[in-house]
Amino acid sequence: MNYTNLKITVQQAENILFDCFNIQGKASELPGELDFNFRIKVDHGTGYILKISRPEENENYLDFQQQLLQHVESHNEHLIAPKVIKDKNGLAISEIMDDLGRIRKVRLLAWVSGRVWSSVNPQLDDLRYSLGAQCGLLTKALQGFDHPQAHRAFEWDVAQSLWTKAHIDLFSQEEKEILSSFQNQFENSQERYSRLRKAVVHNDANDNNVIVSKDLTNPKVKAAIDYGDAIYTQIINDLAISCAYCIMGHNDPLEAALPIVKGYHASFRLKENELAHLYIAIAMRLVISVTKSAINKIKEPENKYLLISEKPAWDVLKKWHNISSDFAHYSFRNACGFLAHPNEALFKRWSSKQTFNLSDLFPTVNKMDVHHLDLSVSSKWVGHQEAFNDLDLFQFKMDRLQKQVPNKIIAGGYLEPRALYTSTEYDKIGNYGHESRTIHLGIDYWLPHNTPVHALLDGEVVTAVNDSGVKEYGGLVILKHTTKDFLFYTLYGHLSVASATKHSIGDVIRKGEKIGELGHPNENGNWVPHLHFQVMLSMLDYVIDFPGVIYFRQIDTWKHICPNPNLLFKSETLDKVAYASNEDLIRYRKQHLGKSLSLQYKIPIKMVRGAGQYLMDQYGKKYLDTVNNVAHVGHEHYTVVKAGQEQMALINTNSRYLHENINTLTKELIETLPQELNVLHFVNSGSEANELAIRMVKANTGERDIIASEVGYHGNSNMCIDISSYKFDGKGGHGAPEHTHIFPLPDKFRGKYRGEHAGKNYAKEVQKLIDNIHKKGRGVGAFIIEPIISCGGQIELPDGFLAEAYKKIRAAGGLCISDEVQVGCGRMGKTFWGFQQHNVIPDIVTIGKPLGNGHPIAAVACTQEVANRFANGMEYFNTFGGNPVSCAIATEVLRTIKREKLQENALKVGTYLKDELKKLSEVFPIIGDVRGQGLFLGFELVDSNMNPLPAQADYLANRMKYHGILMSTDGPDYNVLKIKPPMVFTKENAEALIFYLKKIFAEDFMQL
Repeated sequence: MNYTNLKITVQQAENILFDCFNIQGKASELPGELDFNFRIKVDHGTGYILKISRPEENENYLDFQQQLLQHVESHNEHLIAPKVIKDKNGLAISEIMDDLGRIRKVRLLAWVSGRVWSSVNPQLDDLRYSLGAQCGLLTKALQGFDHPQAHRAFEWDVAQSLWTKAHIDLFSQEEKEILSSFQNQFENSQERYSRLRKAVVHNDANDNNVIVSKDLTNPKVKAAIDYGDAIYTQIINDLAISCAYCIMGHNDPLEAALPIVKGYHASFRLKENELAHLYIAIAMRLVISVTKSAINKIKEPENKYLLISEKPAWDVLKKWHNISSDFAHYSFRNACGFLAHPNEALFKRWSSKQTFNLSDLFPTVNKMDVHHLDLSVSSKWVGHQEAFNDLDLFQFKMDRLQKQVPNKIIAGGYLEPRALYTSTEYDKIGNYGHESRTIHLGIDYWLPHNTPVHALLDGEVVTAVNDSGVKEYGGLVILKHTTKDFLFYTLYGHLSVASATKHSIGDVIRKGEKIGELGHPNENGNWVPHLHFQVMLSMLDYVIDFPGVIYFRQIDTWKHICPNPNLLFKSETLDKVAYASNEDLIRYRKQHLGKSLSLQYKIPIKMVRGAGQYLMDQYGKKYLDTVNNVAHVGHEHYTVVKAGQEQMALINTNSRYLHENINTLTKELIETLPQELNVLHFVNSGSEANELAIRMVKANTGERDIIASEVGYHGNSNMCIDISSYKFDGKGGHGAPEHTHIFPLPDKFRGKYRGEHAGKNYAKEVQKLIDNIHKKGRGVGAFIIEPIISCGGQIELPDGFLAEAYKKIRAAGGLCISDEVQVGCGRMGKTFWGFQQHNVIPDIVTIGKPLGNGHPIAAVACTQEVANRFANGMEYFNTFGGNPVSCAIATEVLRTIKREKLQENALKVGTYLKDELKKLSEVFPIIGDVRGQGLFLGFELVDSNMNPLPAQADYLANRMKYHGILMSTDGPDYNVLKIKPPMVFTKENAEALIFYLKKIFAEDFMQL
């Protein structure tokens, strides 16, 4: 029948509503597969949903739905479900005749307010958990309910899904292979599947049938609507359907499904045998969906609702097909609190009764104990990334360690998070951004190559391959072991290729028989010789390969599939290995560190390693750092680290002794500055630099009055706090001291003055302060400002302001200080120092953060005149300022900037990033302003009335962390996102930043 001839118009719906229910309301169309659905808005209350059937629809089927809803209402007072509204005759189902004389059935249900799942963005773990919990409550409420129509033949019932096989020819060859694979798995499991628990279930918690609360920060599922697909079927099918639709749009659908499973189990306890079929049940619901779409393209091409899930369903099907069904099963078990692997308890019980010695594994070594070697992300033994990539150095360190413990085998590594794996072959983009394999599943035993390796017990060879097939292991042998109650496997990696490949699949190796010898580094990925020994309770879908390193987010499942090999050897040394939790660290901080010390992010991160533009937590997760301008040339830059280490090994003393390093650094710095600024004093921090600059001012002018910007920040010493509006005008502050004078933040976007004359107007504000100082009978000491005001929100100074302000200050006899602590050393791109962009020359320049790349060194540059007047007989001495180690580090930082052309990089990448941010602001008007220079950028979030949006800025920073990108807020209203990454930040990094910003700006909380 023609779909157009079946349709009900909005006006007809409104008339039917009044005729049947005596209710006047405004109707609007809603999607539906069979019924024609209308949202009804009324003057009072939340409204209704009007459902009008197709002609000759089965009244018993409609009665089934109405009775089901009434049952739910009476059996769970805490469950929200559409309430049945009876017509003016007291009937749950009304009847009308349409314009063509056809009988239509009419039902009215109370409207459940909220948002449809498909419209909610983002769909995070807590929301998916609440979906599972709500669906579980509904299943629980329906226990005991039955109706003849619940037992009907129904194409959307997963249990009846093999009808899809008859339509396989509608698909391409690739699609056929995927569909047939799932159909065959399902068909082969029918005997066990048919015995699972059955009940009437909702059967259609798809992304358009789930209602979510309107809360944008902590949304929860309120209800499932549209009970038209309810059926008597296996209970696990209901959970499968919830998963199938609500994992769409996620890079890792299995991970997305786990909170749903966990929530469902919390409300309605699942059985272990049901979880064994969940993977295939999810697949078969998706198979039904794409098959129905393929049929409906032909049958009703104009009914867009019937095709709405086709593309996302195929996306999930393809990803699902690449997931091991066993791994999914074990993940589901783990989510429900069962042992992930059903045989884990059996293995532990068996292994507890066994006695194996290391001499059984290495009979020629004659060592019974181990020495634990920490190769974790935070290992100091591993050292710098460059060091562990140096095979000769690694071998030397290993040999030296072995000499220190001659009677022990060096070993360790189970569940150890490692940063040693630099290959990106297994990297992926998961639901939480970029992920790398970092968690080591076996124990490594470090011994010379050619060391014989023997079997602990009888085993059948299931894998014996060389490096061409298994890049992680080199020569690899896997043995299958059969006990009375279960099977398990042992893996021997990094053998020599010759010894591994002499075995054939199916060979039996007896206990005590030699398996092979440890391989040479040149056939084992340049690893120092060792045995990677691993235990597995399942081979999953692997045939010639098996992971030895896995993603951290999957550790809770993998550690059950691959239990600790030390269960066999029972080494107390390896059993004692443990790491402090973040909770322990936070607890200790709160008790023993100053209460004013804050932590970044709502869920703090423990950072243990840095490399270039990345920081790494203790689990090996890499975070792209967009805010850490201290690590100017990159976190732990190798040549900078090396310069410090080499000098520290010789001498580190104060500047009263002669040393080349202080002169060398002075020359390197002076080369970057105008010729007028040719005298340096070295200190330890930006705060000390600004403190010293103020002392110089007082010595030169005899005045104490300082002019500074609103929301300026110049350090944490007493004198610096006294000139920092950011501090004394903020929380805990007490306003400007007597001798500090603050002019308005020179912000041409939301400041006091805007437009083309903003620079001159802000300069006039400086003159007003000069005049006020003079009225008090005092003179001006100095004017201090950053070329881009950092804590003020990355504020670029208006055109002409700085030159005009300098002129006015000098006319009043004051000195001009450029605070380059954050913006200096090439970060601005176009110029090496920020003041150079304004064509001015300060009297004093203060230099801090970037100079030491994280090491405490800073400097004050000034003119000969300022230096001479400061040298008034009172010696300036700083115990650590200008020490040989600090100078060696700073010199290497400056040389690295030149050698690696990092100033040029800041200009190139910064320009690209700023342009992309401006494009983003055109799509998302919440970005009110994009500003900054080079790699010192910021963007401000405001509403349409220019009001600041600090909550959105904080949300954005925390959501970006979720995707592995570090951002931070600043500005007087904390509504500015600052971008000042290490100078090695690349265009690819900028592209990743823009990608995730775009993703999060589209989320509900960011929409105005």
